Amino acid sequence: MGPYRLITRLDPPTSAVPCRRFVARTPDGGRTVLLSAPLPGTDPARFTAEAGAARHLLGPWIAPVTDVAEPTEPAAPAWSGPAWYASPYVPALPLPVALTVHGGPLPETTVRAVGAALAEALAAAHSQGLTHAGVSPAAVLLTSDGPRLTCFGAVRAAAADGEPRTGLPGLDPGSLAPEQASGGRPRPPGDVFALGAVLAYAATGHTVPEREELPPALRQVVSSCLARDPADRPTAAAVMSALAPPTAHQTVLNSAGALLTPGWLPGRVVAALARQSAELLAAELPVVPEQAGPAGHADHAEPVTPVRT
Repeated sequence: MGPYRLITRLDPPTSAVPCRRFVARTPDGGRTVLLSAPLPGTDPARFTAEAGAARHLLGPWIAPVTDVAEPTEPAAPAWSGPAWYASPYVPALPLPVALTVHGGPLPETTVRAVGAALAEALAAAHSQGLTHAGVSPAAVLLTSDGPRLTCFGAVRAAAADGEPRTGLPGLDPGSLAPEQASGGRPRPPGDVFALGAVLAYAATGHTVPEREELPPALRQVVSSCLARDPADRPTAAAVMSALAPPTAHQTVLNSAGALLTPGWLPGRVVAALARQSAELLAAELPVVPEQAGPAGHADHAEPVTPVRT
């Protein structure tokens, strides 16, 4: 796909994801990347345009977009060739896989750190006038030094009319804000609702928990994010402050990172990340005559197997 050869699929084949993600490498072995491709039926031109917009997003908790597919025939009236974009590879587990590895919901300290980092990433996007529109458990990757938010704009690209709706493949229904479910345009409060659903998932194993299922210390902030009325939800910046209150030696700019102290990730998740790294270092590029055709051909790549416990 483009200048890369696929090594393995990052997500389990049956998982619901906003976009498909693979680990890929240049033929000379010099660069390894996380390569994201649209879901079947997605408008490839819109997907690539959203990826191009995400190139302007900066921050430690956003998977940076460093390389975007170009149409094979720039003058063609319709998109030609597979759509994809690449981010630097670091060992990472999708949030649902992390829960499987851990054997259930994550510890409160992990949930708080993940939430603060994601809120910081969303606050940065919102300050630039951008809305993610596809925050969900599967869009979040966990790495040893913090979470990464991926698949910016993938849900918009998957909607035939350019706007998210219910029933879109890859989007957990519990992550979709009520106003978006009824056909409204994606707005920052919708991202905050989805953030609350992600935190609920990390803490309980599902995106629509009863309030009593949530850890007491997280109930207020998660419940406020999940308010049905967008006007009743906090901003992403307020969520970050609630999860990681500034101290005398800490500012809003580094409050999320202050929670990522040694031990913030459970041991089994750390071990799975180490296994993934070792397996990919030892992986050989597949011998294929050509990696041409639509992104759907990439489904032949085998998934990473980090779910052993």
